[in-house]
Amino acid sequence: MTGLIAILVFSGFASAGEGTDTAGDESNGISLLDTMWVLIAAFLVFIMHLGFAMVESGFTRAKNAVNIIMKNIMTIALAGIVFSMIGFGIAFGGDIGGFMGNAGEFVGLNGLGAGAWAGTTVSAVAFFLFQMVFAGTSATIVSGAVAERIKFASYIIFAVLIVALIYPFVAHWIWGGGWLNDLGMIDFAGSTVVHLVGGSAALAGVMILGPRIGKYKDGKSNVIAGHSLPLAALGGFILWFGWYGFNAGSSLAMDASVPMIAVTTTLAAGAGASLTMLVTWLRNNKPDVGMTINGFLAGLVAITAGCANVGPMSAMLIGASAGIIVVYAVEFFDQKLKLDDPVGAISVHGVCGAFGTLAVGLFAQASFGGVDGLFFGGGFDQLAIQLIGVAATFAFVFVTAFAVFKAIDMFVGLRVNEQEEVVGLDIGEHALLAYPDFEVPI
Repeated sequence: MTGLIAILVFSGFASAGEGTDTAGDESNGISLLDTMWVLIAAFLVFIMHLGFAMVESGFTRAKNAVNIIMKNIMTIALAGIVFSMIGFGIAFGGDIGGFMGNAGEFVGLNGLGAGAWAGTTVSAVAFFLFQMVFAGTSATIVSGAVAERIKFASYIIFAVLIVALIYPFVAHWIWGGGWLNDLGMIDFAGSTVVHLVGGSAALAGVMILGPRIGKYKDGKSNVIAGHSLPLAALGGFILWFGWYGFNAGSSLAMDASVPMIAVTTTLAAGAGASLTMLVTWLRNNKPDVGMTINGFLAGLVAITAGCANVGPMSAMLIGASAGIIVVYAVEFFDQKLKLDDPVGAISVHGVCGAFGTLAVGLFAQASFGGVDGLFFGGGFDQLAIQLIGVAATFAFVFVTAFAVFKAIDMFVGLRVNEQEEVVGLDIGEHALLAYPDFEVPI
């Protein structure tokens, strides 16, 4: 599929400018090869939204599958509109005090120009598209955590606000020339910018919503099984596939770093899956497939920050650590804190996003780009910078998301009524069934 996309995109460039050098257009600083790669990467990240829809619906009950699908459709549909109108300007507009970009600079993409994005050889429009699908991902992470009891309209309001106003601030701090960028924080592809943002917002939403009916009885957590592990596994594989665009595409160029980024991404995912499988096998006498899916996702999230700054062995250690961490994080939130997260999004994206960002300060090697981390003779400086970035991001996103969810709850209402939740959101919110030809247990 990727090869077909590449052929079609490259053919489009060729037909649009016959007789030009496909390596670059000197008149506007654009490299057509680099632009093609970033577009392909954006398409791969877009496909991840299908993966999220399948993972979330597979890990939840059949009576809520339509609702899950609808939320994921509208998240990415609205993300493009909202990010083009305000979010992109806040994230990448001219810096204002290190805190935000000029929100009015690229309204409706006006002023984006026909040339390359500053500091790259990639078309500015292609750069926008790549950043837009990242912004949409931060909202999609929240969707799974609040599944099976949030009102559809209330979720849509929050999704619009996180893409427009919450995510862009953090993106500016780290990627848009803001204060964390000036401090020297490394987050190559978004363990903090995308995943910690989504996980922190998810935590706020879950705390305000409360658990699903029947989740906790007599102080004990009851397992509410998802309706399709095959669907969840297929979604997980799609996410893994799309992650090559997520990580390697963040190079913003088809250069020598891309193959190694793909390798570190693969090894971290494999190590995450392997260690999660091993931990669940040792603890429960059986390997847990659902948790193992989250295991390779945890490895992917963790390596995202340092995928271009660490070596293969370090990538495996980061992924393996995340594979262990996610098991205990899910248990901690579910059983100790009684926070009901049906898909484990807080643990996978929030906890492992934070861990992966900190891991850069431990495992980074200057020979792979950037600086040396603590384990390679670089001292504590980079680790301290990474910690500041994680703490600032969590504090900002959690507080603002909590306030937004509280406001939505006050003025619109956040949760469906008890009858709608018991019957299922597919009927209550959409008057449809995902599986009308089958008897679906409530």
